[in-house]
Parts: sequence; structure tokens; C-alpha cells
Amino acid sequence: MTSDTAVPSATTAWGCFDTEPLTEEVLAQLDGWWRAANYLSVGQIYLLANPLLRTPLARDDVKPRLLGHWGTTPGLNFIYAHLNRAIKARSQSTIYVTGPGHGGPGLVANAYLDGTYSEVYSDITQDVEGMRRLFRQFSFPGGIPSHVAPETPGSIHEGGELGYALSHAYGAAFDNPDLLVAAVVGDGEAETGALATSWHSNKFTNAAKDGVVLPILHLNGYKIANPTVLARIPEDELRALMVGYGHTPHFFEVTDEEGAGDHADAHRRFAALLDTVLNEIAEIKVGAADSDERPAWPMIVFRTPKGWTGPAYIDGKKTTGSWRAHQVPLANARDTPEHLQVLADWLGSYRAEELFDENGTLDPAIAALAPAGTLRMSDNPHTNGGLLLKDLRLPDFRKYAVDVPTPGSTVAEATRVLGSWLTDVVRLNPDNFRIFGPDETASNRLQGVFDATDKQWNAEFFGPEVDDHLARVGRVIEMLSEHQCQGWLEGYLLTGRHGLFNCYEAFIHIIDSMFNQHAKWLKVTDHIPWRRPIASLNYLLSSHVWRQDHNGFSHQDPGFIDHVVNKRAEVVRVYLPPDANTLLSTYDHCLRSRQYVNVVVAGKQPAPNFLTMEEAIAHCTRGLGIWEWAGSERFGEEPDVVIGSAGDVPTLEALAAVDLLKQHIPGLKIRFVNVVDLMRMQDESEHPHGLSNKAFDMVFTPDKPVIFAYHGYPWLIHRLIYRRTGANNFHVRGYKEEGTTTTPFDMVMLNDLDRFHLVIDVIDRVPSLGTKYASFRQDMVDRRIAAREYTREHGDDVPDVRDWVWPDARGAVGNQTIAATASTGGDNE
Repeated sequence: MTSDTAVPSATTAWGCFDTEPLTEEVLAQLDGWWRAANYLSVGQIYLLANPLLRTPLARDDVKPRLLGHWGTTPGLNFIYAHLNRAIKARSQSTIYVTGPGHGGPGLVANAYLDGTYSEVYSDITQDVEGMRRLFRQFSFPGGIPSHVAPETPGSIHEGGELGYALSHAYGAAFDNPDLLVAAVVGDGEAETGALATSWHSNKFTNAAKDGVVLPILHLNGYKIANPTVLARIPEDELRALMVGYGHTPHFFEVTDEEGAGDHADAHRRFAALLDTVLNEIAEIKVGAADSDERPAWPMIVFRTPKGWTGPAYIDGKKTTGSWRAHQVPLANARDTPEHLQVLADWLGSYRAEELFDENGTLDPAIAALAPAGTLRMSDNPHTNGGLLLKDLRLPDFRKYAVDVPTPGSTVAEATRVLGSWLTDVVRLNPDNFRIFGPDETASNRLQGVFDATDKQWNAEFFGPEVDDHLARVGRVIEMLSEHQCQGWLEGYLLTGRHGLFNCYEAFIHIIDSMFNQHAKWLKVTDHIPWRRPIASLNYLLSSHVWRQDHNGFSHQDPGFIDHVVNKRAEVVRVYLPPDANTLLSTYDHCLRSRQYVNVVVAGKQPAPNFLTMEEAIAHCTRGLGIWEWAGSERFGEEPDVVIGSAGDVPTLEALAAVDLLKQHIPGLKIRFVNVVDLMRMQDESEHPHGLSNKAFDMVFTPDKPVIFAYHGYPWLIHRLIYRRTGANNFHVRGYKEEGTTTTPFDMVMLNDLDRFHLVIDVIDRVPSLGTKYASFRQDMVDRRIAAREYTREHGDDVPDVRDWVWPDARGAVGNQTIAATASTGGDNE
């Protein structure tokens, strides 16, 4: 064990330390801290008043509603105490990620003991009254949640995020070479698919350039009501599993019998083990620059009784060491004198009178175990990432603009154009910007970034003949697990960096619950003054629902947008740029933003460009707007119909419909409106980006029919505008769960979003047209039939649809192709 005066044997931040047995003084510190943290944890779950039991425990001292989780907490407290000792001895910057996040009372207790809690919450003082307030607020109306939450100093991992502890930990370690992330994995959590996959994160870290994650698998044997798998397999099998994941496992165990007795031996053994592990890590770090071998990083299997130090039996039933200790093991503490006495005895077992003085202040000898200042895990600036956040150096996106002499006169792959800009974003930000994706960066046409960086990879290499842009160090990280990409990015952002996640639109749903938790985190931290804003979580969703040239029904789902807008308006934004220049402008805005989740959906296939860069900037700044060049309304007169669009393919079809209407009904006054920022459709009282009712009516009119072509499920538009004056005038076309592998136009026809159907909608809904255009309407029906038959016969779209361009661009475009931006292939396109 490390002595208080140990000196590193190396001059690096990761020095190896000579070890010697714990002194009795340090042993007393460890045990005192642990008992104090356990006492405070039990007190938070149970007590309203009488925090130090200065009078006999009474019924009214106990909360009427008992909420919280005890079972994992004493183990978390034990590890925390020992990490304190190691941090203080080594001056090692360390953060603590707890997968069993329901151990919230323990993390709050430790932050209180080391002083951070009182620093950020000045009313929770380190005395009897402060302790009473600490206890009362826990799981109490107007107080704090029962799990590790944004309110908990030192946390970057929400207690409800079961399965993501290692993903967040590795995300925090990327580009933080001097940071140790101690990540406790609950054995219930270890059964989730996300956690099982995240053990492979060690194949994506660089020992020299990144920090270190120390996984600690906390085996206490039970979930809510069942045993856990990893606690019930032989040790040899568990060891083989961890070795197979690429780790060097170290085992620590406290049996039920040992757990009920003196804990000095447990402290000695764990301190020795922790020093051994930290020295192994230091040896790897010191030699990292000279080695190309992937290290077998150490990890700890930490086996203790569930609810360690709690009552062994309650009402004659085994409690400690069983599933009954998981949540509140004494759920009826105030119901009978017998139960009240069990609680009093339990609290008394920690001998609080030895730990706190008459004023309720922690014994200074025990308090001295805490590291100083920001070396405290509860005060480490990496856990409040906004403190470390630096603005990105962003190249001027205007210089990457696509030339648009007239609307529709040029063609580009929007995401490829974005990729050229992102290439220079990577070059300008070599240590605080990363791109994450599930094997789709090139497929989504962002492969330009590989001119500036490689994909970080630390498993085996087969050479350049087959390995494309793999390297030990890179700014792109790809793993075919959306969970890992999301978790890595969240950890990266929460510790003060920037990034984006590119994914196929249909499969981003895999991380729905992870998005939920991150959005909730942002919402809560907006109202915590000491939490500093972090960079926004930016999605780029491509290979979207409307282009199924390679894929089928399984790759069709635009519903992530619907899921996102369920969250609080303060934190979510949805953008549907219609062309390359609007995508550039949109993403520049997103990478500059803070405290949001930005969802950007953009196509990767060749598509026309409609706006110059200057027009695109103005349009994106407004969020929606009238495209005067597309409509036919006369100045000073009201339109007969409004045709609106949101999304690249819907915009193309809506413009083609306008072209048909202008040809066949030349007197029809059409207003064309395009929406980039979807939340502009909502009322300003519901969303910060929402339009006022007056402005909305001015654009869409309060009483004219609106035919709206939308990228996603049509009912979302109705949901966003239901309070508007003219809401009943909207007729929305969008995706309705039809389609398979087919041509682009057949795909929109299958969902009635095609230009012919939009024309039919106009004829049906503009009263002045009536029966006068019945033959034109019939022609639209016939053209749909003919177009469908053509695809079945030729495997391609009918030429007048496939080759359509906006009338003003017909001379400029002709039969232009974009061979330079042809598909790069891939089964998943």
C-alpha cells in the first residue's frame, strides 16, 4: 500500500509508486470515511429529522415515503474512499462514473464529506442543520432525485442510464491523456446489450493520446428481484470472459461472513489491489509512446454482499446478501416500534459519534482523506465540462458553397459537400472534435474527412491493401453499435469537447432511450447555476427514408424526429435543409451552439441546389420562408393556395407540383413556403424557435388551403400547428409506412407524396378550381399509373420525372451528371 510520503518512481503524471502496508492512521481514515458515507446514505433514505440521533429515534423522525436504493451504495462508498486515498497519494486526476446510478445517496454523501456539496449548495452546511437538510431533500418533494443526477457534483452519468457506464467513461477518456476514469459497472447493468458491447471500447483508445478507463465490475449478486448472471458463473469462466474482452482481471471478494465482521482486512486487501492496478496502468502509460501493441488494461471484479453493512435479517428474512437489500430494505420503518428499533440499531452500527463532533462536523482526521481542490472527484472540472469547453475553430462555410446560378441549375450530394467543410473542421481542431458513427461515415458521403484524419483503431491491422484509413490515432471512431457511438459522444461532450454522430436515419432509433436521458440532463442542467453549458449533441441523419435505391422496408423510419420533439422545447432542435448550401449553413450553426440536441436530416444522393449561399444563410436564419421565385402569387394579392415543404425530397416533389400547376392552371396564385427549422411551425409560447401566430398567419394565411409535403410522418405537422388559426386548412403528405427497395419516384408514389398527388390535392382543396379541372386531375391519376407501370417494366423512373429540373434551370442543367460524386458503394447504402 502507498504510504503518505511515497514518491513516484517516474516523473510522468502516471508514475509507479513503491508500496508498503497501510499505516493504522490511514486504515482508520478509510474505515471512518466509509462508515460516515454509509451513515449519511442511510440517513438520506430514511430520516427527516434528528440527523445524529441525539435523542431516541421517533416515528416522526422517519420520512413517510421511503425511496432510494441501498443495495449498491455501500460498495460504491467503499471504492470512493479508496480512490480518495490513491488520488491524494498520486495526485492523479480522476473522475468516478457509477453505472449503478441508483446509488445516488452514496455519491451525494461523498460529495458532502469532501466539502464540494456545501460549496455548490451553500444551505447544505457541514453541521447538524446542514445534515438535516441533506437528509430531508433526498427523494423528497422539492428536493433531489434518488439516483446520481445532474444535481450531484462530480457526475456525468445519470442514474437512469442503465448500460452506458463504460461508453460514457471511454468518451470522457478520449483526448484526455492524463485522466483516470474509474467506471463502476453494476452486475445488473452488465446484462444489457449496450454494456456487453462496450467492453470492446478498449480497441478504440490510444494509450498515449487518451486517458485510461478502469472498469470495476461490482458483483453484489442481485437485481430488483433476481440473481445476476455474472455473479452466478464460475470465477474461471468470468475471468476468461474478461480476458477475452482484452482485459487483465483482478478479483476482490468480501463474503457474507466477512462483511458482517471487522472490515480492516477488507480495507488492507483492496488498498493493495488498487495500488497494484494503478501501477500496472502507470507502466502501460509510461511505455505507451514506444509500443504499438494493444495493452491488456487491468480491470477489477469487486464482489461484495448486496446491502453490505445493513441489517442481516428483517422480519426473519435474509436481507443483506439478498435481493431484499436492493431498494429500501426496511420499507416500514415507522410502522412499528420493532421496525423503528431495527433502523435505530442499523444507524447506530456506524458509530456516528466517533465520526462527527457535537456540531455535526466530520472529524478532521477523517476529512483529511479527501484530496485537495479539484483533485476531489466531486469537484473535478471534467465532470462539469463547460468549465473546460473551448469554442471550435470553424472554417468559413461560405467558401465551400455550391454555385447556384439559378434555382435547380446545379446538382450535388449535400452530405459530400458538408464533408469537405468537416475535413477542415477536423484539421483546425485536432484535439477536441471527433466524428462518431456506426460504420457509415463513408456511406453517408463524409469520406472527405479522411483526407485530414484516419479512423482510430487499436485492434489488429492487416495493412493498406484491405484496411482503409485505420490508424492508432484518428478523429473518426466507427463501431457497428449505435449505443457505443452515442455513449462515447455523450461522454466526450459532457467533459468539455465537441463532436457529431452520423447515422442512417432508420437506425438512430436504437439509441432512443439514450437520447432521452441526455435531453433530460440538458433540461435539468439549464437550471443548475454551477453547471456550465456544454457543446450541443449533433446528429447528422442520412440514407433517409425517401431514397431506398439499395435498401428496403427495414431501412425506412423517419420517426426519430417525432421522438425528439417529445422533449422539452428548450433543448431540442430539428433541421431539414433542402440542399447543400442550406446544410452547410445549418451545420455551422449547430457546431457553434450549446446545450441543445440538434437533429439534422439530409440526403446523400445527387439532388438539385436551389439557393445561393447568401440566400441559404438568410433562409436558415429565418428558419422558414417564402420562395418568391417558386410561386405565382401576384404582389399585393392573397394566394389561392399555399404549397409548403420540409425536407429535400418533399421540396423537390412540391416544386415539381408547382411546375405542373403553372403549366396547366396559369391563373392559379400559388405561394411556396419551405421550412428548414421544423420548430418554427410550433407556437412561440411552446418553443423558443416558434413563430408568433401573427407571423405564422402572414406566411401560411389563416384561411387558405395549405398542401404540405413533409419528410416524416404527417401527423407530426398537425401536432405542431394544432393551435394555429388555420390548422384545419393544412393537408399534410408524408411517410405512411409504405415502400421497399425501389426507384426514388416509386417510393414517393407509394406514400402519396409524389408531385401528381400533390397537384390532385390542390385541385381538390382550392374551391375555385372545382370541376373545371377534372380532366387535368384525371391526367394526374393516369400519370401516376403510367409511372408505376414504367418502373415495373424498366426498373427505373419514367424519364420526364427522373430528368425533371426547375423550368428556369432547364437550359443550364441539361443532362449534367456528377460522376465525381458517384456512389462509393456498400451493401448498407
